[in-house]
Amino acid sequence: DFVKHTDRLESSNIIGVLEGTDLKDEFLVITAHYDHLGRLGKNTLFAGANDNASGTSMIMDLARFYTRPENRIGKSILFIAFAGEEAGLLGSKHYTEAPLFRLDHIRFLLNLDLMGNGEEGLMVVNGTVFPNEFSLLDSLNQQSKGIKTIGKRGTAKNSDHYWFSEKGVPAFFFYTNGGSKAYHDIYDVPAQLPLTEFDDIKKLIVGFAGELGR
Repeated sequence: DFVKHTDRLESSNIIGVLEGTDLKDEFLVITAHYDHLGRLGKNTLFAGANDNASGTSMIMDLARFYTRPENRIGKSILFIAFAGEEAGLLGSKHYTEAPLFRLDHIRFLLNLDLMGNGEEGLMVVNGTVFPNEFSLLDSLNQQSKGIKTIGKRGTAKNSDHYWFSEKGVPAFFFYTNGGSKAYHDIYDVPAQLPLTEFDDIKKLIVGFAGELGR
């Protein structure tokens, strides 16, 4: 078999919005990338279960939660599944250059990747950049006793939050630690994911969004 190289492949970001109950022009944004590495020849598939079907599953689960009238919050919620992350954060770069809604109306953005594990906790990129929001997040987790530990680090150009940060949008990037080490290989398949902290992270996001969405 030979590898067919594609010089140009068109793809799209997928976007949904839920209007807030009273602050419709202000936004919380929840994002994840839905692309992965694809195939190599006829028989080799990079399934991308943890990176990043787990993140896109989380935003769909959250979208389902927030469509229920009793779960709506004051601010609008924008859900974006980005294309082209693996090719160099292309989908998020495009969006920040041609946004559907004003970037300065975003109160906060949460970017989600590698949501399938969590035995060793959750890491928050930009956690040191926004100490008040990180303190809120950590406090909510301590109250719920959900995730073992929440770590924080500074800025990093390692996922789709980056271009928003460059435009001045406050943002966190979440990813889990522990569990399967399969990453960018053929072993990143659903059977390898215990989803240890998936529900706890969802609850944490809901609590965080509830506080910032008023």
